Amino acid sequence: MSEIASGKRETVDVAIVGAGPMGLVTALMCARAGLKVAIYERQSDFSASPAWNGTGVLAPDCEADAADATIVDLGRRSIELWPTLAPGLITNGALVLGNRRQTTALDDYSTFVLNYDWLDEELIAALEPALAGIYNRGMFFPKAAHADPRILFNGLKDVLEAGGIRIRFDWVGTIEGLHAERIVDTRGLGARDRFPELRAVTAEMAIVRSHKIELSRPIRLLHNRHSLYVTPRGQGIYVIGATTVDDDRSGVSVRSAGELMMHAVSLLPAFADAEVLELRAGLMPVLMNGVPKVVVGERIIAINGLFRYGWMVAPAIAEDLLRVIYTQATKVIHASRPQRH
Repeated sequence: MSEIASGKRETVDVAIVGAGPMGLVTALMCARAGLKVAIYERQSDFSASPAWNGTGVLAPDCEADAADATIVDLGRRSIELWPTLAPGLITNGALVLGNRRQTTALDDYSTFVLNYDWLDEELIAALEPALAGIYNRGMFFPKAAHADPRILFNGLKDVLEAGGIRIRFDWVGTIEGLHAERIVDTRGLGARDRFPELRAVTAEMAIVRSHKIELSRPIRLLHNRHSLYVTPRGQGIYVIGATTVDDDRSGVSVRSAGELMMHAVSLLPAFADAEVLELRAGLMPVLMNGVPKVVVGERIIAINGLFRYGWMVAPAIAEDLLRVIYTQATKVIHASRPQRH
């Protein structure tokens, strides 16, 4: 007799609520550990997730100028874990360049970051021939990686489905009503009932196409207002982003669109002739100190505040969550701020 006919519903070991990077990676790790998993998502597909529109840069050492040391450490661990989870990660480093009008930008930036090599004009041209003769100084971060977030989303979905786990999109139930021994709440901004201190930050990006430009790795351009990443996705397609605005707008502003394009042209003048394919904005969940928070209860584990670092830190956090699930701990974990060495 089926579950529906009998009026009974099967109880899983772990129910994951939210099919963003955090939810999908946690589900996969739990399943591989032998736990029975179910995934629930209120949206109809992945495109509503802010992570769908990200630059796909996984460069914790590059982010050490602004990110908490906890984020940097999680990111380093996650880069090691990603190849075991889904295909799509490209590990050929990242290049950081300074605004040519701000000659001290790289020196100032270098005091906050680690694990880089200084490059002169010749070495920059060797790494990225398209930049030959434009920059005479830069920094190379060999341990950085990048990926197309849309490939990661679909790759994780394929791996989960191959293991018999389907994502239940358009879910309209309640967390308390789920039939599961443990529940992992990864709802992002949908979890303000659990994290009232959450605020929304808008990330804006553009996708352009140019067959005149060939870049093989993320390029970060330092700027006095905000930094810009240009990330290749193959076939002449590049992601430019992301500007961040501390509000909850759902669309890209004219000012931000102009800044994205202007800074891309500043990085490489050939971008002036690129074709704009998409302008996107996504709302990201941020906590007051900018560090993700995990709250572990008797049945529900909630994780939130990943900001723009979801893809960069999800595997390491999921690995830690799996340990918690197995030990059945009941406590509150709040990421600390360890000193950098």
